[in-house]
Amino acid sequence: MTISLHSPLDMHIHFREGDMMRLVAPLSAGPFAGGVIMPNLVPPVDNIARLEAYRAELDEAIAGESFEPYMTLFFRNYSEAELAAAKDKILGIKLYPAGVTTNSEDGVRALEEAAPTLSLMEEMGIPLMVHGETDGFVMDRERDFISTYDLLARRHPKLRITMEHITTRDAVEFLDRYPNVFATVTLQHLVITLDDVAGGLLNPHLFCKPIAKRPEDREALLHAALSAHPKLMFGSDSAPHPRNRKESAGCAAGVFTAPLALPRLAMLFEQHDALGNLQAFVSGNAQAIYGVRPPAKTVELEKSPFEVPSSYGDVVPMYAGQTLDWSIRSIA
Repeated sequence: MTISLHSPLDMHIHFREGDMMRLVAPLSAGPFAGGVIMPNLVPPVDNIARLEAYRAELDEAIAGESFEPYMTLFFRNYSEAELAAAKDKILGIKLYPAGVTTNSEDGVRALEEAAPTLSLMEEMGIPLMVHGETDGFVMDRERDFISTYDLLARRHPKLRITMEHITTRDAVEFLDRYPNVFATVTLQHLVITLDDVAGGLLNPHLFCKPIAKRPEDREALLHAALSAHPKLMFGSDSAPHPRNRKESAGCAAGVFTAPLALPRLAMLFEQHDALGNLQAFVSGNAQAIYGVRPPAKTVELEKSPFEVPSSYGDVVPMYAGQTLDWSIRSIA
């Protein structure tokens, strides 16, 4: 059994910098035609000079691959002139509430302070991407943030808002409440719950933020993905960390899935008799939502064993050492 995917897209990736970028960026640029690159570096990507330097480093890391990096800026209060200069260089601006995830200390502390920039983005047609969590109890942080999404969607009805890496049934239900709200979802949140992370011995390589939730949340996410809900896109949130940052007392948040995402998604969709919807989930919906036209790339997957390496360099992937039912046969 085989399936061909045309110009698959990963709408949420972390490529890091330096040696880590040179290790992981090619692993996404090979099977994917494009991806949305997150800006929460140190220092953050929050100005044109930083953006252009980061893009140049990325282009060098993936030289020879047919892959379009859709760049983003880290949210801060931008002037109209700054946004005008950046508009043609970015797909959107990523808003992080201060301190909720990796390298987000410089994020937004009060939504009212962000209002002028949000209004400018709405006027200029620049999309907003949001890490939607509060600083409350860990299992309720995304659910508690829904009221903020509601406020954003009502105040800025022409602002395209993407709820990044949603993990709850509440977020799935919110998708249909406003026409300007969309979402990405990860591989890990479609297949695991908190029980897989901490139900037995702690599995640090499944720990991410937002944290995996309850079975009923996973089922809601899975139903939306398998049915190719038109407002939902695949975004891996593939987030590499060195082994010593994951297997430590202060475990870093992030699951590394880039090299195995497409085979595991094919396996998942086949298990639910939904292979016909995989193309929309990994490409068609994103193209329609953002109006992007990625490079032409055809990835043929086949139902044959793929043994996931125990590590890529010093980064341990999801399913390390395990065998998946599907593999990548060819990339053209």
